[in-house]
Amino acid sequence: MIYVHESALIEEGVTIGDGSRIWHDVHVRKGASIGERCILGKGVYVDADVPIGDDCKLQNYACIYRGARLGRGVFAGPHVVFANDMRPRATDPQFKLLGDEDWEAGSISVADGAAIGANSTILPGITIGRWAMIGAGSVVRHDVPDYALAAGSPARLIGWVCACGDRVTSRRCPRCGEIPSDHPLRNNES
Repeated sequence: MIYVHESALIEEGVTIGDGSRIWHDVHVRKGASIGERCILGKGVYVDADVPIGDDCKLQNYACIYRGARLGRGVFAGPHVVFANDMRPRATDPQFKLLGDEDWEAGSISVADGAAIGANSTILPGITIGRWAMIGAGSVVRHDVPDYALAAGSPARLIGWVCACGDRVTSRRCPRCGEIPSDHPLRNNES
């Protein structure tokens, strides 16, 4: 069963997977797809043709603009922005208002299980790896590897996390006991 709050605006051509919940004032544009069991909090904006994988949680006022692609189980905290234009302008040099045909959307790929903290901005041309974690308030300008912990403005690699979300410094996670076999620390990288 799908729940869509009466104040949400879901345009034609949107697909929504079973078990998803879409709350107050959400706007999902044409051609977007929302996976199964997703939660879109108050005021979330999903642009045209954006695919969102199963089991994602997008907190209040997250904005996912055209060109972004979210894998399965991605978490985006409140007010996260997935930007899509490195050279934004409202007009050309003669002050003619620009339209969609006047620019090309950049791409952002967020892999399965990644988590992005509140108020972060992800710039176009970025890939965020599987189970990576981005600290709140970060500005991500470069790719983030699998299981990386990145934070700051600009975001920098500051450590590693387990798939369970805890910070790890060795082959054993203090929370769940082990880290996945493909984790960089399992292979003695740091």
